[in-house]
Amino acid sequence: MRIETMFRSLRIPSLVGIVAALLLSIGSAWAADEGPGYATLSPPVPTATGDQVEVVEVFSYTCPHCWHLEPMMASWVGTKPEGVVFRRQPGTGGRWDPQARAYYAAESLGKLDVFHPALFKAMQVDRRPILKEDDLVKFAGEIGIDEKEFRAAYNSFTVETKLRKATDLSTRYGIDGVPAVIVNGKYRTSPAQTNGPEPMFAVLNTLVAQEIAAKAPAAPAAAVPAAAPAAAAQPK
Repeated sequence: MRIETMFRSLRIPSLVGIVAALLLSIGSAWAADEGPGYATLSPPVPTATGDQVEVVEVFSYTCPHCWHLEPMMASWVGTKPEGVVFRRQPGTGGRWDPQARAYYAAESLGKLDVFHPALFKAMQVDRRPILKEDDLVKFAGEIGIDEKEFRAAYNSFTVETKLRKATDLSTRYGIDGVPAVIVNGKYRTSPAQTNGPEPMFAVLNTLVAQEIAAKAPAAPAAAVPAAAPAAAAQPK
């Protein structure tokens, strides 16, 4: 975040002025690094999509910016180029863990298409505090998912494994806020980095096109015409 504090008073102790100047210079350097609207991940994070380009959205149900991005991301997914795989990854850590577990529990039960939009709406539109395991289990029951099955999945080894993997990936992606979008394990962009969602999709499309082109097989070299055979000597 760029620090843009203005000091109107001319009677500022010199130490405060020095500290302020340092903070301003640090903020400017950070912004300059993020100037293109994306950050390059170093080292790149391996993907599991083979020859396809992977796009990952890291989100949280408690994040209003993620909710506002949801329809735009759904529209992008509906028109994404061939050779691109999209997946969501819930944010993890602290207060995000219960909803992340619930996401993976619903996924493991084949109910994610129902659970995901319903929980987002309940939290962002209806302002319901569905924050803990019991809240999430009860909510699952409200939308037609068996509560016992959901709780069992929520506490399963499978979900625990997915949660740990998501936590590891978030660390390697350098996630410090949501929403964030990771392109092929190499780049991270977000509305915050591009000053809005529309510019973010322009950056996303550019990076995706770049990665598709990089995966395309090289065109074969043009064949060199064979030399014409020498004419046979005519008998005298």
